[in-house]
Amino acid sequence: MKYSYISHLYCSKCGENYDPKVIHQLCQCGSPLLAAYDLEELKRHVKPDHLVGRESNLWRYHELLPVEQKENVVSLGEGMTPLIPMPRLGQDMSIPYLYMKDEGIIPTGTFKARGAAVGVSKAKELGVKELAMPTNGNAGAAWSLYAARAGMKASVVMPLDAPKITRNECAISGSNLYLVNGLISDAGKIVAQAVKDYELFDASTLKEPYRIEGKKTMGLEIAEQLGWKMPDVILYPTGGGVGIIGIYKALRELQQLGWVQGKLPRLVAVQAAGCAPIVKAWEEKQAVSEFWPDSSTIAFGINVPKALGDFLVLDALYQTEGCAIAIEDQAILEEQKKIASLEGAFICPEGASTFVAARRLRENGWMKDGETVIALNTGSGIKYPETVHVEVPVLQPGELIRRNSKIY
Repeated sequence: MKYSYISHLYCSKCGENYDPKVIHQLCQCGSPLLAAYDLEELKRHVKPDHLVGRESNLWRYHELLPVEQKENVVSLGEGMTPLIPMPRLGQDMSIPYLYMKDEGIIPTGTFKARGAAVGVSKAKELGVKELAMPTNGNAGAAWSLYAARAGMKASVVMPLDAPKITRNECAISGSNLYLVNGLISDAGKIVAQAVKDYELFDASTLKEPYRIEGKKTMGLEIAEQLGWKMPDVILYPTGGGVGIIGIYKALRELQQLGWVQGKLPRLVAVQAAGCAPIVKAWEEKQAVSEFWPDSSTIAFGINVPKALGDFLVLDALYQTEGCAIAIEDQAILEEQKKIASLEGAFICPEGASTFVAARRLRENGWMKDGETVIALNTGSGIKYPETVHVEVPVLQPGELIRRNSKIY
């Protein structure tokens, strides 16, 4: 049996085909390339019950991933994150079947480890020695650490305001780290020039075809965890949009394989009010977004003023009858606190934005009674310590704690 059923790469716009055994970046027309699989042959040889007993990580789906030889897999045990019922929060929102796909427990603490694992593994298989990328923080941290595990070098450029912990992760991995006094779009321009000057492999979002294949495993896992039944709604915090594109791709592939029941879930792209180009484009029924000037949000991971794959995100929303919604920073912080107090989960601001979105979409009737709703938490709250500010009383030695006239 084949380890992978990848057949070719194809352009997401012009349809031109490419050989996956050769290094490729963008199509000659400048658009992202996507991986295609021989689903008919895969369907004849692989069934859902073949997954039973496999290792509990994303490589359990290796036939639907692009790495052709198992020895090229670079892994830290990523994937198969829990799908957690959120009963108290769901009751508070009037969404009884509310679940959280929790990516905060994955290696490096965010869902970026998925894209890094598959992207670095395929890069290793293709003979890449050094990669370069711009990042808002977490992707650079993940790719730096996975590159180190693969024996590769990484060069990373991130905004000066990126979370400090992600800077530390890049630095401790041995990557070449640079800070730019600007946005990820500014970092991207610097990386693009470095790629030309030093002939590096460009691992920027959607400028190589395989990060999305790692991200799509979130969709594969959700389907398996629900017993191969589709949920009604999936909400996703959207910056570059690779995750929502990947989930849509995964569920469509499962449909073609005949592994899932039901119609595709309605996909929701959740953005911050301070950086919402996809929301604006969706509201105007546009096929692409415009650059969002002066973008700013506490949910730093979704501070992407113009995504290369914006047309793919918007197509996923239109094709699934989904929507896009923008959330204010203050509402994100309030929801983050509510989730921790009601459900005991300290999640990242980007993840909290999806729960605010769920709350509002339920209030306005977009979500119906009895629907199964999945919110993606894309990282651990402990990677964003600056988002939480608390005042804690200081006791003197021997002083007793008194609350409500009780001594604890």
